Amino acid sequence: MTAVVRHRILVLAALVAVAASSTQSAHARSFADGHPRIVFVRCSSVPFPCVARTVVTRTGRVLVGAGGMSRRAKVVFPVRGRDGHIGKRAVGGHFRTATRIVVRIPGNAVTGRIRVVNPHAKYSNAVRITVHRRPPPQTPGGPPPGLATAFDGSGMWIWYLSKSEHGDPAQIAAQAQAHGVTTVYVKSADGTNVWSQFTPAAIAALKATGLRVCGWQFVYGSDPIGEARAAAVAAQNGADCFVIDAEGAYEGRYAQAQRYMTKLRELVGSDYPIGLTSFPYVDYHPGLPYSVFLAPGAASFNLPQDYWKTIGDPVQDSLAHTYEWNAPYGARIYPLGQTYDHPPAADVRRFRQLSDAYGARGVSWWVWQSATDSDWTALGATLDPPAPATVPDPPLLHAGSGGKVGSKGDLVVWAQEHLVGAGWPVTVDGQFGAGTASAVRSFQTSSGLPVTGQIDTATWPVLLRATPAPVDWVAQAHAKASAASAAPGPNGPASARLRARRYEIPPGPQR
Repeated sequence: MTAVVRHRILVLAALVAVAASSTQSAHARSFADGHPRIVFVRCSSVPFPCVARTVVTRTGRVLVGAGGMSRRAKVVFPVRGRDGHIGKRAVGGHFRTATRIVVRIPGNAVTGRIRVVNPHAKYSNAVRITVHRRPPPQTPGGPPPGLATAFDGSGMWIWYLSKSEHGDPAQIAAQAQAHGVTTVYVKSADGTNVWSQFTPAAIAALKATGLRVCGWQFVYGSDPIGEARAAAVAAQNGADCFVIDAEGAYEGRYAQAQRYMTKLRELVGSDYPIGLTSFPYVDYHPGLPYSVFLAPGAASFNLPQDYWKTIGDPVQDSLAHTYEWNAPYGARIYPLGQTYDHPPAADVRRFRQLSDAYGARGVSWWVWQSATDSDWTALGATLDPPAPATVPDPPLLHAGSGGKVGSKGDLVVWAQEHLVGAGWPVTVDGQFGAGTASAVRSFQTSSGLPVTGQIDTATWPVLLRATPAPVDWVAQAHAKASAASAAPGPNGPASARLRARRYEIPPGPQR
């Protein structure tokens, strides 16, 4: 390294330090002057489902995170007056903590920028939100509102059609409709084998009753192209949607997952509704390529298998754990609950109620052939309105002490892809070390966030606005092995080689 190069590096480092110091000083001055600062804005699912973090519904709720708020702080919304002119309205709310306030959206709010204001006109920075009108009230006896896709509403999974009301479409429809079930998920393939029960005639007969019918396939990764071709048959036979059941066999198989998804999209098109169902506790499976299956252009719906009784956790704890680790992937979550292993009816109702409170547009149940009369009754029971609930904060990702690797796993892969997409190059290896921490600090500085070097509650929502930079895992696997279909053993980021922490849902006769 020449003296000139060393001099330039030292100058650049000094400039970065000055910029960071200036940013931190500005933050300190803003609090000292009584001006709050918004860190994040997030739609609340009460009482309307959220479609995106900064998309809200009139008379719904919004959670605003801000530093430096007075206990008399309010949120200022753009509103449309009776004369059609745009004005402002300050609304007080409920403080969850000193830095979080939940506020009701005014009924005349419009899309625009919101601010937090302290007494004496101490305004914060502005954050843009999109405001939608309230949905029309449901007509008694009419169809459920907002069932835009087959995933919306209540669904029941069918493993063997012959063991579900003897495969009789009329009996299946009668049982489903009597308990509010609008979609059935029928197994259509296992690996590369297309199941004979998923024929065009069988699907047409079920759909003729008014049910929506989706196919699903258990995948292994040994022949991803063959599996994709078998999956596409479901769409060709008339399925309204399709779900990939990727579990332990796909751990450590990033290249295979990418080849499968690429081929499947090629066969069914970019708009066909595809979901992923897998283990609900992402942190237990650091090598499973959730980030590939749920990448932009891959599966758009996430149906985590939240079998709370089998897992051994209370319903509320299981759902909280599931949402905490699945929400950062951005795909809308449709929890998959259980009607096998004899769950208490109260738990089934609680699962429905909490999923609704979290903003789920639909839930489904595994599995028809094990559902008892008690299960069916709980599925169709009228529920009290859900208590307000907020999706848990996403996990904290961080480096280890001394800059060593700290957090590991697929969610780190996902965060690193977003860092690269935001313009901060980092090695996408699923390991949160000194390099990733440095990139996070740079990103936080440029975004006006507290500079912690960790991907924390304040950083996640801003980071997730960036489009993740895709990694060509197939090319990497080919570079390491001559096999055309896949590299032997784990492939992908370094974290792909990590073993599962625990299998929270053990295999069994109903699995």
